[in-house]
Amino acid sequence: MNEDLQLYLDMAEDAMKHAANHLEESLVHIRAGKANIRILDAVRVPYYGGLVPIQNIATISTPDAKTIVIQAWEKNMIKEIEKAIMNSDVGITPDNNGELIRLGIPALTEDRRKSLAKQVHGEGEDARISIRNARREAIDEIKKLVKKGVSEDLGKDSEVLAQKLHDKYMKRIDEIVAAKEREIMTV
Repeated sequence: MNEDLQLYLDMAEDAMKHAANHLEESLVHIRAGKANIRILDAVRVPYYGGLVPIQNIATISTPDAKTIVIQAWEKNMIKEIEKAIMNSDVGITPDNNGELIRLGIPALTEDRRKSLAKQVHGEGEDARISIRNARREAIDEIKKLVKKGVSEDLGKDSEVLAQKLHDKYMKRIDEIVAAKEREIMTV
């Protein structure tokens, strides 16, 4: 296969892979009624003049499906961690007993579950659009190469490969969205 054709297919696959990975990463932060320490990823705590993730100054664990426990490595940081969680968009009030902080994950209402499922579908659709765009850009570049003298057979074969990549990543997006939706809708 022509090196230029392969380059465009590789670029398309990279873009598609990036879209799927981005979707997975953004869905991790959607709270599904189960304790997941990743909901704290965006929370930053003031520490020695800078803002650091909670994971850098505390141990975070999930002793059960409805609780997140944060144990600061330095006792004086407990108040700071609590304040950072309160000021974040996590939406859970921390319970501080002076030794550690507990976050009770509230059960989701049916309306909230439906709203989260709708959000998941929206994120999935954004990923699908990115994948379709990557395929379209690859096919456009392949067609330009055919006009510049690459054989039509190679061009058609490359377009078929671009479509196969598209189908593979669309299937992956569907699986990711379905798994997250099941997680959200499971009571």
